[in-house]
Amino acid sequence: MAAFSSQCSVRAHNPSSLSSRFSSFSGHSFGRTAPFSSISVSYPATFPATRGSISCQTSSATSPFSSVNGKANSELKDFLHISDFDKDTILKLLDRALEVKALLKSGERTFLPFKGKTMAMIFAKPSMRTRVSFETGFSLLGGHAIYLGPDDIQMGKREETRDIARVLSRYNDIIMARVFAHQDILDLAKYATVPVVNGLTDYNHPCQIMADALTIIEHVGKLEGTKVVYVGDGNNVVHSWLLLAAVVPFHFVCACPKDFEPDEKTVEKAREAGISKIEITNDPKEAVKGADVVYSDVWASMGQKEEAAYRRQVFQGFQVDENLMQLAGPKAYFMHCLPAERGVEVTDGVIEAPNSIVFPQAENRMHAQNAIMLHVLGM
Repeated sequence: MAAFSSQCSVRAHNPSSLSSRFSSFSGHSFGRTAPFSSISVSYPATFPATRGSISCQTSSATSPFSSVNGKANSELKDFLHISDFDKDTILKLLDRALEVKALLKSGERTFLPFKGKTMAMIFAKPSMRTRVSFETGFSLLGGHAIYLGPDDIQMGKREETRDIARVLSRYNDIIMARVFAHQDILDLAKYATVPVVNGLTDYNHPCQIMADALTIIEHVGKLEGTKVVYVGDGNNVVHSWLLLAAVVPFHFVCACPKDFEPDEKTVEKAREAGISKIEITNDPKEAVKGADVVYSDVWASMGQKEEAAYRRQVFQGFQVDENLMQLAGPKAYFMHCLPAERGVEVTDGVIEAPNSIVFPQAENRMHAQNAIMLHVLGM
């Protein structure tokens, strides 16, 4: 069976590769004021090449999904945890995200690697960003996404997860799921015969952290060696930051109230990798000093709203306000995975400040996920 495949290459005056720019962007500037017009796309030829160019080629190839009894190509993997991949693969994914983002920013709309493909999107938890970023991204690259809300599929209740996985695999080329229990995403991946992408579980949020890494590279200029300080609950976002720190070297600090620390086994795994400096502390003021990025999230996630009042009391002193950002220093950026409860975990002044990169961060969900889907589909 023929499948649509694609290859993108970047040509710039700086001979360094995109992977080398993971550590330091010397070919293009992605700072706060750098316009995206600094990259020109030469696909098709009507786009003039200035500082650099991206070209994409499409070709017909044999589908890697030639087997109906399992994931036929052993090189194609589900995207469930960042630490399932090595550093080189993570670098390539981020490189690819930059390439395809630049292509889409140019207005080019003939790069359609997902043409003829469908994606099933399972939402046990509703979400604006996850749905819109996946559905829009898949559509812009030629595919069709199908939304399956909480009332459409009740995994483990109305129908067993293993049956849902097998059925959806026969209709679709890829499955994305945003669920509560982490075991649900593991079961989907176990029984599906197409790639499964983790859109969020109560344990982790890998697509978000890939988007965050992409945003840090664009604004700070690198990820390796940076100091990222998360202030708040040791939740699923923190777990994915820790799993990234087990693969890529940087300094990660989680400042959280006592008894709200991240999962001990995940912290241990990140530390045992011996790649990054990992700190868990209960002192946010000390933690943020010298930070390149100060990161926050809601104090009560979906499914914890009955604890919201209690958590507001416990988390006093962990709000990211102007004073905390001053302690971080003038070069520190602010990030938040959204939705934000303004006036609770972050002040309005911080989220609207010039050094807030919250909305470029939100946009990058789509670009990071496009790269992830291209990877797991073998493109």
